[in-house]
Amino acid sequence: MDFCPFCCIFARNMKEVTVKDSKLQEAALEGMDQFIRVFTDGIRDAIGGELTAETMAELNSDQITLLAWEMLHDEVMDGGFVQLIHNGLGPFIFKNPFAKALRQWGMREPSKLIYDAHTLWLKYREEIEKDCTDEEFMALFEKFPEFDDLDDKFIENEEAWTDDIAHYIDDHLEKFATIA
Repeated sequence: MDFCPFCCIFARNMKEVTVKDSKLQEAALEGMDQFIRVFTDGIRDAIGGELTAETMAELNSDQITLLAWEMLHDEVMDGGFVQLIHNGLGPFIFKNPFAKALRQWGMREPSKLIYDAHTLWLKYREEIEKDCTDEEFMALFEKFPEFDDLDDKFIENEEAWTDDIAHYIDDHLEKFATIA
């Protein structure tokens, strides 16, 4: 994904994001991950399924931050920061004010973690982002053990941070979607 600072997005043609109350009620019973997924699915549906520089202009900063959280969460839970960087999400996560947005949401710990990962991304990005075989990719985890502590901290705190995100959404529904 190309760099497009979401702090500079002024949504002139804001997409209407609508989620059904019945889906929210079901999701809330299933857990925080599902509750968040209702909103990220609604946002993705509103922009045609793909986040691009053009579709970012149709969203507000909170909606973009939520999609960034989803990407970060999915990648780090699956393969850590090395995988996130190798899959090309480094510029989107680290060059945008994502960490600052999380801090503004009251989430200081994950914000600091992203700043720490940003420092390592700057140091190692060229090598991690290179095309490689599956074997070479797996070797990256051994080659860059500095990411291990960051991965561990994310995984250890994932449940609490997901809960924080869900509560932020619940307290600021109007920033994310219209409930129908």
